[in-house]
Amino acid sequence: MADVVDINRDISFTIDGEPFSTRDRRQTAAALLGLAGLSPSMYDLGELHGHSPQPCRFKDSDEVEIHPGGRFASIRQKADVA
Repeated sequence: MADVVDINRDISFTIDGEPFSTRDRRQTAAALLGLAGLSPSMYDLGELHGHSPQPCRFKDSDEVEIHPGGRFASIRQKADVA
């Protein structure tokens, strides 16, 4: 039974370099932004992969699968320019 995954174990991941953990492997992007204290109306969630400079971007309602060691970043939707 070595192939059985313990679904009750915490999964550690980061958002903007800050550590978080959860037991819910799937959450919406909006829920993850809220966990980080960010407003989904102002930010999108991106997932960082390897050394790629561009994160995979999620819409607020997209379901995100969280993997151990996952790295996420907030992406400002609009920035005021002077």
